[in-house]
Amino acid sequence: MSTRPLTEGLAVRTHPVAPREKRPDTERLYSMVFQEICDRYGKKYSWDVKSLVMGKKALDAAEIIIQVLQLPMSKEELVEESQTKLRQVFSQASLLPGAPLPVPRTASVHWGVEKLIHHLRKHNIPCAVATSSGTASFEEKTSQHQEFFSLFHHVVLGDDPEVRSGKPSPDIFLACAKRFSPTPPLDKCLVFEDAPNGVEAALAAGMQVVMVPDANLNRDLTRNATMLLSSLQDFQPELFGLPPYQ
Repeated sequence: MSTRPLTEGLAVRTHPVAPREKRPDTERLYSMVFQEICDRYGKKYSWDVKSLVMGKKALDAAEIIIQVLQLPMSKEELVEESQTKLRQVFSQASLLPGAPLPVPRTASVHWGVEKLIHHLRKHNIPCAVATSSGTASFEEKTSQHQEFFSLFHHVVLGDDPEVRSGKPSPDIFLACAKRFSPTPPLDKCLVFEDAPNGVEAALAAGMQVVMVPDANLNRDLTRNATMLLSSLQDFQPELFGLPPYQ
């Protein structure tokens, strides 16, 4: 897909930050916790399963996991157990570079993400966070990174009243765009994503989307993105009509 200049400004949405919460090392922790639960039943929380639930709200994701893997529990039970385990490990979360890595990083902020967000702020280009995480989960995952998250204009969470349907519904991106002042045209909003459901949601909202997927994700699930990058470090703002890095 070709890029379109964002000449009227840009709403950068990161899931929850460029991409996915800038992002605390939560994907590895999610996988670890769900595999631990699946191990009891001899099931594998594979990337084929994970790709179906990335970007989904918790209950929606739990329902898919249970159906695909035939787990003998309710979606409410899976959410409760997984959230309890995740609360115990979120304190280990560290910020990652512009694409997911299989191991945690000790550095608090990676230059690729920090560089992008400060570059946008320098040029008065507003950016926000839109994440399927609920309030409690988001606060736990970002508690050690408040300074970074203060750089964003606003945050829209998965349990926000305006987000009636999770991804691939566009609800969360539409709600996020509305809260900028003035509200930008939807085709002037650029989304950074790592999840196929998030890419579809952004496109459904009429926005452009840069995808920075995990190396384990099936490449067939990355084809619809406006632009595909292996790392956020490779992002060139000028390709979207934005001021180039100096």
